[in-house]
Amino acid sequence: MEERIRMFMEYESGNWNVSELCRRHGICRDTFYAWRQRKQSGDPEWFRDRSHAPQQCRQTTDAAIAEKVIAARQRFPYLGPRKLLALLDRQAPEIDWPAASTIGSILKRAGLISPVKRRRRPLDQRRPCTPVQEPNDEWSVDFKGWFRTRDQCRVDPLTVADSHSRFLIELQIVAPTTEGVRPRFERAFREHGLPRAIRCDNGSPFGSRGAGGLTTLSVWWLKLGITPRFIRPASPQENGRHERMHRTLKAQTSSPPADNASEQQARFDAFREHYNSRL
Repeated sequence: MEERIRMFMEYESGNWNVSELCRRHGICRDTFYAWRQRKQSGDPEWFRDRSHAPQQCRQTTDAAIAEKVIAARQRFPYLGPRKLLALLDRQAPEIDWPAASTIGSILKRAGLISPVKRRRRPLDQRRPCTPVQEPNDEWSVDFKGWFRTRDQCRVDPLTVADSHSRFLIELQIVAPTTEGVRPRFERAFREHGLPRAIRCDNGSPFGSRGAGGLTTLSVWWLKLGITPRFIRPASPQENGRHERMHRTLKAQTSSPPADNASEQQARFDAFREHYNSRL
């Protein structure tokens, strides 16, 4: 600010012309004339910087559309911006809906999105999720993690999903054993065909500390021509697609849990139907 005041004191002295002053102070002539116009306007604070923020935004989303987005989120509180956009576009294709990123901003301003604490990326990234090109290239399988219903019955939800389409193939309460899991895989194979590979952790009944980390179940997969892809111990980020689905599953079906196992399974069935219908 002192530099600007000194520049115009020199200009008003008549000892310097505009070109010389601009070279002396390292500015262009347009900038000089802009400052001179502000000074001549009579503004006592002419030498101070002003905000460069636009006074109006021509791309602001229409308030009526923003209200429709907020209403849809309140009706479906577990749908993110992309799925909300797909839902709104199906319901009213004649409306020019904003992009998913804009919908996310609208929901954030309305307080309908809770900020998620970012975790530090693990240092070892030598084994990321394997890229898949089409359905049945790879399935992901895991147990969501056991919990108890209100009658203190333990439930172990088995989840199986296609890594390409994210289609939730299986969501069933079964015993975490080969005998409990195998019938569900047999049903899935008959209905959806055999995948080329199955991504899973090293826990029972999928993996073990034995030869090659195999179990009776994973040996059966190999005999069917399916390659088991084991993630490293304590590395759930290597099956991140599946773990992200588990977070949504827990929020919508088991917080709080149902009264008993049959009611909990009914919740799982409703979630699977809703989840797959939104893909």
